[in-house]
Amino acid sequence: MNRNVTYWSIAVAVAGFLFGFDTAVISGADLPLQSLWKIGDLYHGLLIMSSALWGTVIGAVFGNSPCDRYGRKLSLIGIGILYLVSAVGSAVAPDPITFSLLRFIGGLGVGASSIVVPAYISEIAPARYRGRVVVLYQFQLVFGILVACVSNYALSEFFNLDWRWMLGAEAIPAAIYLLLV
Repeated sequence: MNRNVTYWSIAVAVAGFLFGFDTAVISGADLPLQSLWKIGDLYHGLLIMSSALWGTVIGAVFGNSPCDRYGRKLSLIGIGILYLVSAVGSAVAPDPITFSLLRFIGGLGVGASSIVVPAYISEIAPARYRGRVVVLYQFQLVFGILVACVSNYALSEFFNLDWRWMLGAEAIPAAIYLLLV
């Protein structure tokens, strides 16, 4: 297989890592957020904890539109920007509405990447290698979940840092993804 195809596949598969990380990192912020903003369970569940999920659904439904209109590369860059804005923004969000909006933006990136990245990888890979390289995305997704859990634990237990650092940590792989793309 061509080295460029291998590099491009690995580079865009980092969006799978971001998908997994973004999905799992919120678990470390769950109770501290509810306590901080003194909100009830229903409001917390529907607005705070599920805002990224709402964005994921919309991003997955409409993720192909930017690809058709602007092309794969710009769509992949846009996904990276969504992840980066969400990570930094939600880490510094001053209130629950702003936080939910920024998590929603990250969810759009998650949903769009679930459509765009596997399609992109399968389009650039030779047919006989397609399954092998598309699985990179799935591996990165699961790896992102693992790293988010380990990161949350390490930041809270060893460094005594709060949820803002947990959510902001996603900015590092998001920036790396943008550089690779």
